[in-house]
Amino acid sequence: MSRVRADEEEYWHSSKFRAFTFDDEDDELSQLKESKRAVNSLRDIVDDDDDDLERVSWSGEPVGSISWSIKETASGSTSSLDGRDSSLQKGSSSYAALPKQPSSYSLSSLFKGEGFLCVTLLCLSLSALTDTGVKSYAPELRRPKAEYKDYSSDWSPKDTVRRMQRGKVCSLERFRSLQDKLVLLDEAVAGHDGNVITAVLIFLKRTLRREILFRELEVRQVALCHLIHFLRETGEQKFLLDLLRFLDRTEEVALSQYREHLNIQDVEKRREFLKGCIGLPFSAEDASHIQDHYTLLERQIIIEANDRHLEMAGQSELFRKYPRKASILNMPLVTTLFYSCFYHYTEAEGMFSSPSNLKKTFKIPDKQYVLTALAARAKLRAWGDVDALLTTKNWLGYTKKKAPIGFHRVVEILQRNNAPVQVLQEYVRLVEDAETRLNLATKYKCHDVVIETYRDLKDRIQLTAYKCKVERGSAEEEKINSILNNMVRNTY
Repeated sequence: MSRVRADEEEYWHSSKFRAFTFDDEDDELSQLKESKRAVNSLRDIVDDDDDDLERVSWSGEPVGSISWSIKETASGSTSSLDGRDSSLQKGSSSYAALPKQPSSYSLSSLFKGEGFLCVTLLCLSLSALTDTGVKSYAPELRRPKAEYKDYSSDWSPKDTVRRMQRGKVCSLERFRSLQDKLVLLDEAVAGHDGNVITAVLIFLKRTLRREILFRELEVRQVALCHLIHFLRETGEQKFLLDLLRFLDRTEEVALSQYREHLNIQDVEKRREFLKGCIGLPFSAEDASHIQDHYTLLERQIIIEANDRHLEMAGQSELFRKYPRKASILNMPLVTTLFYSCFYHYTEAEGMFSSPSNLKKTFKIPDKQYVLTALAARAKLRAWGDVDALLTTKNWLGYTKKKAPIGFHRVVEILQRNNAPVQVLQEYVRLVEDAETRLNLATKYKCHDVVIETYRDLKDRIQLTAYKCKVERGSAEEEKINSILNNMVRNTY
């Protein structure tokens, strides 16, 4: 019996493992020393040729770096105590369960660090090897438990709206009853977030019958406006018309139907469609516009057919000199008027393509008509037509120039179309404001107008200064000298 006890004591004193004691020697420092000896013994097993290779961890950082050590320490510490116990019971069979893959990593690279961090890393690494769970290899890949709440079906309508405002994924399918859906809509409206309101409306539109949805939206004007705008943007015309009819908005129904002409490419079909829109319940002003639209398209079809025939036959010199760049079909009224003033200016009023016929039919204001006709005739450099357009005759038979758009606008249009200086000066003189007249005359080099204006203002200093800006020996210089001499005589 004594021999057995002696053998046991000899075993405990001779083994590298020590029994549990409360002595001060069995502290953390002694464990570190023991681990260090284990490290030194492992170095003899490892091939030193691999030390020159660079070692990297799964995260791409060099093995042995501080950041790698911290990450590995954190991941190793997540191993559970139960897993460690089960691995110890299985013994060496746990190592065989792990797949063996060729690797360029060496154990010597794990022990190049010095100090407490390296030794602690060794202890954690050895303990991790004894664990069998693959779950400890990459714990950072696990989904945090808090994220599973994104897909929970326990969120209230208010919480759901808040999460949608933050861009979280929320399923609205759990709201099955009509009451829950309406509470959800009210919460979305109260949140004042248009995207959330639209998302909830799309859900309700898909899960509710139209009559129920329309009835509930009728008392929720904010949500109703959002849905109407959404339907117009997405082009769901039939659904929109059903909604407007339910709300008894007849004028909006008519306007929505009228907008359908934009999707009709064939001209004849569009004309027939507009003809059918005339009888819709528009307001008085809108009904007038629909009628004008139909009449204009009808005129454009007639004009286009005649002009295409003239252009192809080569019977018109104007079409040969200025070929048409585009069709007149579906063009606005102002464009049609410009086209008519350009190609059909001299036609009688009874012709559909006559500018005066268009002005009378569509009640074009004088200012708009003069502005458009002036631009068209100036582009053709028809200065006689420009003069006739701006000349009026009173009841006594006297004529005078009149421009509803102002003569300063006339000068600008003529100058853009490269009008001669003589033509420009004629209309610059008609500008009433002296300062504006001087600015235009100076800008466009209408010397006679500048000289005459300074003469009327009796500004001898400005005349003398302007004399330096004209050419020596020119008629303008002689005119300035004559005016200055007359001013000197009148002073005596």
